[in-house]
Amino acid sequence: MLLVIVVGKIGSALVHPDELEAPAYPFSEELMAGANADVAAPAAPAGPEPILAMLASADLGQGEKVFKKCASCHDVDKGGPNKTGPNLYGIVGANFAHRSDFSYSDGMANHGSAWGFEELNAFLYKPRDYIDGTKMSFGGLKKASDRAAVIAWLNTKSDSPLAFPDPAEAAAAVAPAEGDATAQ
Repeated sequence: MLLVIVVGKIGSALVHPDELEAPAYPFSEELMAGANADVAAPAAPAGPEPILAMLASADLGQGEKVFKKCASCHDVDKGGPNKTGPNLYGIVGANFAHRSDFSYSDGMANHGSAWGFEELNAFLYKPRDYIDGTKMSFGGLKKASDRAAVIAWLNTKSDSPLAFPDPAEAAAAVAPAEGDATAQ
């Protein structure tokens, strides 16, 4: 123990660090000024980004590719079987818990709405947050473009696909709502 103390004292006596003339890591003045400012905590995301304006131009091939994450639990063929999850043929526009031959969670069975584009967007973003008590263990699709592509592709898996909203009207409908949220 005495040896460690002696070596430490000798090392301190031999080394005399000088003050640097310039910082070792130069940063821009803006960055340094910003580093000293009070930084507000980032706002928690309010939910999924709107996708209505993206649907008409969504890449159906990308939607089919992204759906492969879902294919282990869901079938999309007309008359296809239920798997761990229900068959999703005709899901867009159908009621929640639309298959009478599948045992849904109470949260899904009692939701009482229809799978429109916005509902599917919110559900695919984070299923457990959208429907409390859902049996679906999938973590969700975080990229808006992936959700839009999957929803557009699922819409083709129907006897009567829904018409996509006009992209300009959908974008205009979102713009005032976003402006209101930032003004608060």
